[in-house]
Amino acid sequence: MSITVVVEQMMIIMILILTGLFLYRKHMLSENTSSQISGLIVNVTNPALLICSAFDDNAKVSLRELGIGMCVFLLAYIVLILSAYLIPWILRIPNNARYSYRMLTIFGNVGFIGIPLASAVLGTKSLIYVSLSNLIYNILFYTYGLSILKKAAARQHPVEQNSNAATSDIRSKNSDSIFRKLINAGTVSAVVTICLYLSDLKVPEILSSSLTYAGRTTTFLSMLVLGVSVAKMTPKDIFSKPKLYVFILIRQILLPIGFILFLRLFVKEALVLNTCALMLAVPAGNMPLMLSKQLQVEESTISQGIILTTILSLITIPIVTFFIT
Repeated sequence: MSITVVVEQMMIIMILILTGLFLYRKHMLSENTSSQISGLIVNVTNPALLICSAFDDNAKVSLRELGIGMCVFLLAYIVLILSAYLIPWILRIPNNARYSYRMLTIFGNVGFIGIPLASAVLGTKSLIYVSLSNLIYNILFYTYGLSILKKAAARQHPVEQNSNAATSDIRSKNSDSIFRKLINAGTVSAVVTICLYLSDLKVPEILSSSLTYAGRTTTFLSMLVLGVSVAKMTPKDIFSKPKLYVFILIRQILLPIGFILFLRLFVKEALVLNTCALMLAVPAGNMPLMLSKQLQVEESTISQGIILTTILSLITIPIVTFFIT
């Protein structure tokens, strides 16, 4: 993984983010339009980009390498979960606010930024590993992540339970809701990508070309949306929390570098390691913010963390790749 290529890609990302900011300030993009584009990316272009990786004619990874990739990403998320408890303790975050840092630690932007970044820096061959990461991410988010935010919501908005029957009914509905949310575009596209990749099934040219054209729009559209998010916040909102800078140092730089350097002692597959490094180095994802708003959980720290980690990822991602190349 060339550091020059990474720096060039991050500069391109910065230009595209600034384009989104400029268009929003000139009223050529609205918040409503940005929300619609986000839905388009999540449900259409990102899944298309992932699925297209299964059509790559280049030499594919073996089942052994795929198994190693799955083990590496499972271990990565275990480390992230453990770090999500350690980092707030190190930063001396109050107990009632630690959920924000846990969400920022575990759930990186592996879809919105991770997919186009891996495709640009490592090539489409890496996207099969990104599919594994996205599959684990989605399952973890709608189970463990949802549990974290529901506990935070219960603390912030305590309500009395009327009866055991009502409580049982609520739990039943929540279980159904979690199951439905697990069946989403990200999870389905990851499973489809892995299945197509393993089966080596030939799809009609017209379908593969259509998916390719859709997938190619992902990077540009994603950065426009991030630009709108940056434009909606004042510099004071973004840069006013000193502890977030320490968090970024630990989570976005030290953790990815330390984890990958440790794995190098046992794993020799460079593409697996490089893909995992990029997925660990991406900024915090938007999904925790969306779910926080849905559950009416205080989300200012999560929102600030997403924006700040995204802006500083223009620096942190090249630093990470410099140490692991």
